[in-house]
Amino acid sequence: AVSKGGQVQAVRAGQTEAEVVGQIELASFVNEAGLNAIGDNLLMETAASGPANVGAPGIDGFGNLLQGYTEASNVDAVTEITALIVAQRAYEMNSKVISAADEMLQAANSVKS
Repeated sequence: AVSKGGQVQAVRAGQTEAEVVGQIELASFVNEAGLNAIGDNLLMETAASGPANVGAPGIDGFGNLLQGYTEASNVDAVTEITALIVAQRAYEMNSKVISAADEMLQAANSVKS
């Protein structure tokens, strides 16, 4: 079992009571964008990220842990696809405007000659 405070408890073979076998610590960084992604959801500290601030969950602004939960996506796929379609249509309209302006300039140049 894992508590909100990060204590890991287990029942060892031959025992009936759970005992604390470890403590999970969390790390935060001043500049999270400065972390270097090294693959497989792993990040490495860099000079840009600053040093890690390590602490126990639930203390000094660190979040709590919840056992048995998985992290959900923080991206709404429908909203992002809709925004992509809007951007694509805006790009197509701008492209047509540029093409029309180019044709008008070519026609104006041919009349002038």
